[in-house]
Amino acid sequence: MSRWVLLLGKLLLPIYNGAQELVLQKDSIITINLDEVILISARKTLDYHRQPKPLSTLDEYLESSKKVDMVKRGAYAWEPTLNNMFSERLSVTIDGMRIFGACTDKMDPITSYVDVSNLSKAHIASGQQGAEHGTTIGGAINLELDRGNFKETGLYGGLETGFESNNQMSVVGAELNYSDSNFYVDTDIIYRKAENYFAGGDEEVQFSQFEKYNVSASGGYKIAEDQALTGSLIFDEARDVGYPALTMDVSLARAIIASIGFEQDDLWGSLSNWKSKVYFNKVTHVMDDTKRPDVPIHMDMPGWSDTYGFFSQALLKLKKHQFLFKADGYYNKSLAEMTMYPNDPDELPMFMLTWPDVRTANAGVYAEDELNLNGSFLKIATRMAVQNQNVADEFGLNSLRIFYPDMETSKTRFLKSISGQWHKMWMPWHFNAGLSYGDRAPSVTEGYGFYLFNSFDNHDYIGNPGLANEKSMEANTKITWEKSKFKVSAEANYFHIKDYIIGEVDPSLSVMTIGADGVKIYKNLEYANLFNTSLDMEYTVLPELKWSGLISYHLGTDNNQENIPFISPFSYRSGLQYNSKLFSAGLRITGAAKQVNYNPDFGEDQTQAYTVCSLTFGKTFNFNNDSMYAKFGMENIFDENYSTYTDWKNIPRMGRNFFLTLSYSIN
Repeated sequence: MSRWVLLLGKLLLPIYNGAQELVLQKDSIITINLDEVILISARKTLDYHRQPKPLSTLDEYLESSKKVDMVKRGAYAWEPTLNNMFSERLSVTIDGMRIFGACTDKMDPITSYVDVSNLSKAHIASGQQGAEHGTTIGGAINLELDRGNFKETGLYGGLETGFESNNQMSVVGAELNYSDSNFYVDTDIIYRKAENYFAGGDEEVQFSQFEKYNVSASGGYKIAEDQALTGSLIFDEARDVGYPALTMDVSLARAIIASIGFEQDDLWGSLSNWKSKVYFNKVTHVMDDTKRPDVPIHMDMPGWSDTYGFFSQALLKLKKHQFLFKADGYYNKSLAEMTMYPNDPDELPMFMLTWPDVRTANAGVYAEDELNLNGSFLKIATRMAVQNQNVADEFGLNSLRIFYPDMETSKTRFLKSISGQWHKMWMPWHFNAGLSYGDRAPSVTEGYGFYLFNSFDNHDYIGNPGLANEKSMEANTKITWEKSKFKVSAEANYFHIKDYIIGEVDPSLSVMTIGADGVKIYKNLEYANLFNTSLDMEYTVLPELKWSGLISYHLGTDNNQENIPFISPFSYRSGLQYNSKLFSAGLRITGAAKQVNYNPDFGEDQTQAYTVCSLTFGKTFNFNNDSMYAKFGMENIFDENYSTYTDWKNIPRMGRNFFLTLSYSIN
C-alpha cells in the first residue's frame, strides 16, 4: 500500500476531488461545482425520460450515483455510504437542515424521511468538498426540496401511480401547486405499500414488507422585490416495516420536519444572495419483535431524536474572487431505551438506556473563496466548529460510569477543516487537483452507546466517551478528456485517517444479548487508509442515443494491514439510453467481481460475482395542455440470486421485477 501512496504522491502532487460539473461564464469567475448532482424532478412532475424508474424510492435514486452505495437491511430505509464510509463520517442534510435518526440500529437513515415527491435534486460532495453542509470526513449528501421559485406557472398539479410485480408494491401520489411572481405554494402526498419481495429463483424474503406515506408543503411570499419569506413542512410516517437482515422490525418510524427562511437578493455593497433559515425536526422510532417467531425474550426499543438548528449564508464578489460565508448551528437531543420482558412472568422486566439522553450543541462557520488565476482556478475553503456533548440522564450517566468511573458529564471538542482545489483547462483536457484536512467527533453511538447489538458481527457494542477525534488527510484528483461525442474521466481519492474509530473485542466483559459472541468497545486505531478510483465514459452514438460506462476499484486497510469492513470490490456498470421527444428506452447492466478484500472478524464473508440487467421503455402522451407519462420496465431480467458487499448478512436482492408507472400532469 505504501508504494501506491508514494506513486500517487509523485504523480498527482496537490490533488483534488474533481468537479462533476464546470459552469463557464464569459468574463467572470469560473464556478467549480464539486457536487455530483442527481436530478430527481425539474419541477413537481417527475421526468420520465431522465429517470429509469420515476416512482422508485429515494434509496434507488441515490444508488444510481457514481459514488454512493447503499447498505441494505431490508427493502426499505437503506443507509447511504460515500467513499466506503458510513453515516457517522458523512453529513446528510435536507435542504441544508441537520437531522439525526432515532434508531440505535440505523434502521432510519435521514434519507428515509423524505420521498422523491419532495425533492428536486440530490447534491453529493466527496470528502471535505461537503464541509459546507457540516463537519464531515467522507463527504456530504444534501437533498434539495422542490419549490416554485416565484415562476409565472399559475395553478398546476398531477396524479401519479405505480405498481411493481415482485413485491406487489403499489404507489399512489398527488400534487397541487401554484406559483406567480410574488407567491408560490407546493403540496404533495404519496403512499407506498409493499409485501415481501422475492429474490432470484423465487426465494421469498420474509419480513421485507413496508408501508409508508409522506405529506409535504412548501411556500414562499415576496415581502419586497428582492426579499422573500419561505417555509416548508414534511410529515413522513412508515409502519409495519420489516428488516429481514435484523432481529427486529419497526412498528413506527415518524418524522416532522419544519423550517422558516428569509432570502434577500442584494444585502449591502457587494454582498448578495443572503439566505437564512431556522428549522426544527422531531423523529420517533419504535423497534418491534412481536411478529417474529421464537423470540428468546421480547423487547421494546423506542428512540427519539429532536433537532433545532439554523444557518445563514451570503455571497461576496470582489474582482477575481467569489466568497461564500456561512454560519450554522444545531442542538440535538438523542434518547433511546430498551425494556426486556422475561418469558417467566415471575421475573421482573429489565430496563436500560441505550442512548442516555445525549444533548449535542454544535456551532460553526464556513468560508470559501473561488479565485480566477488567469487561466487556472483555485478554490480554498475552511470550516471551524465547536461541539459540546452532555449526558442529561443521571441513570444513563451512572450506567456508563460502570465502565468509565471518571467520565465527565460534558465534553467539548473543537472541529476544523481546510481544503484547496485547483482546476486547469488545456482543451480538450480538464485537470483537477487538491488536498484537504478535516476531523470529526465521535457519534452518539460511538461515544455513549450502551450495549447495542450488532447483528452483522454478532457482538454487543459499548461507547467510549474518551475517544479522540478522527482526523483525515485527503488527496484527490480527476482528469477529463472531452470532445463533442466522447468524454472520459479518471479520478481517484486517498484518505489517511488517524485515530480511526472502530469496535474492538474486550474479553473481560459479558454479553447482554442472548447468543452474542462477545462485547466490543469503540477504540481509536492508530490509522486507516482508504483508496478509491474510477473510470467514467460517455459516448454519443446519435443525437438521441448515448452510451455510458463506469468501472471502479476500492481498497481499505488499517495500521496492521488488515482489511476494513464494507469495502467495495471491483464494480462496473454500462448502459444505453435513447431519448426522443415522446419516447425513451434504456438498457442497463450493473455488476461486481468476487469480493477479495473482506474481514471475517467483522462478520464479513466473501460475496460472489454478479451481473444484473434491466430494461425500460417510456412514452409521453399529450392532451391539449395536459400530458400523461408512462414508463414500463423489467429489472434483473435473468432473475439472478445475488447479494452485494453492502447487503447486511448477505440478504439477497430482489429478483426479476416488472414495474409500470403513470403520471398525469394538469397545466
